[in-house]
Amino acid sequence: MADRLTYLDYAASSPLRKEALDAERAYDEGAFAGANPNSLHTSGRLAARALDGARRTLAQALGSGFRPSDVTFTSGGTESNNLAVLGMAEGARARERRRTRVVLSAIEHDSVLDLVGPLRERGFEVELVRPDRDGVVRPEALSELLDDSCALVSVMYANNETGVIQPVSQIADLVHKSGALFHTDAVQAFCHVPLELGSTDAVSVAAHKVGGPVGVGALAVRGRAPLRPQSFGGGQELGRRAGTQDVRGALAFAAAVSACTGELVATRDLVCSRARSLCEKVCTPGSGVVATSSVPMGEGRLPGIVSVMVPGLDSETLILSLDQAGFEVSAASACSSGSLDASHVLLAMGIGRDEALGSLRISFDERVSEDALDRFAHTLLNIVAERAQGRRR
Repeated sequence: MADRLTYLDYAASSPLRKEALDAERAYDEGAFAGANPNSLHTSGRLAARALDGARRTLAQALGSGFRPSDVTFTSGGTESNNLAVLGMAEGARARERRRTRVVLSAIEHDSVLDLVGPLRERGFEVELVRPDRDGVVRPEALSELLDDSCALVSVMYANNETGVIQPVSQIADLVHKSGALFHTDAVQAFCHVPLELGSTDAVSVAAHKVGGPVGVGALAVRGRAPLRPQSFGGGQELGRRAGTQDVRGALAFAAAVSACTGELVATRDLVCSRARSLCEKVCTPGSGVVATSSVPMGEGRLPGIVSVMVPGLDSETLILSLDQAGFEVSAASACSSGSLDASHVLLAMGIGRDEALGSLRISFDERVSEDALDRFAHTLLNIVAERAQGRRR
């Protein structure tokens, strides 16, 4: 076992930033700690004012004309996606009864794809659009599924496994020509690249992907877009989401967002350079490691996600070997009931199951040094070489 661990799974959850921790401490020591922001007394009003400030910070970071009143705080990206897809589909159908179809990309996060069943139970027809071999959902492939029966289309801003960025602004314009609504899951992209949301109707984000606390997220929905609430009992968040808001979490989320957006372009370029260097080191000819997509790093992919495969080896073996050597990464594959399943994202891209079973996702931000990444590359290549030699014996 290595003496120290190098965490390289930021796409799953990133370490809490100092700014977020400071915001939590300031709240705990402040005059309105624990106060309900929906109460009329002084502490309640102070809490509400602080919550509105956090809302403004998120709206400004999203840009594209989103207003503070458009931002609804949630418990995270999963709830935001659930509320957006179910709520907007039902809202669109309530406005126009013929809107009974929902289109999702085949590479969405499970918090979107697992809604296929509930949508069908509620009377919607659901169709999936596949990406091309590089993991890009092309507008022309989507256009074939759009007509006046479509209620909602949801395509993520950037994939959480491959890091490939989607042409969201173009897709939003295309979707609106059919009269449908458009939602994007930007949980992985928010605060890592400048968002170009165009006329997107709704966008989901989460705090723990940007150095904020776990259990806090937001859904921004433009005021014109119909949204049916999916929880009931209090009328908070303008009636969109019931339940007393987590002011402490919202303030920490806003603090992390401010820390990220202040130097976003410079940070993006730095992380992209490190990711490109890492990819070049591990994906050399004959290394046994290949990239999952040929989309250039920095032009069409998130800067801090390196997605690779090791054909002939399985993700579980690689992850455990790397963990033993002191490096924590994740797989695009999922382990369920003791069996390793190939990633639905890689399969949708047309990658063979045997290759997909050997996938790895290495993810980080500017807080991971180039030296740490160099040591990881050296370790991974050694593990792959040793395993290949063992198979030849």
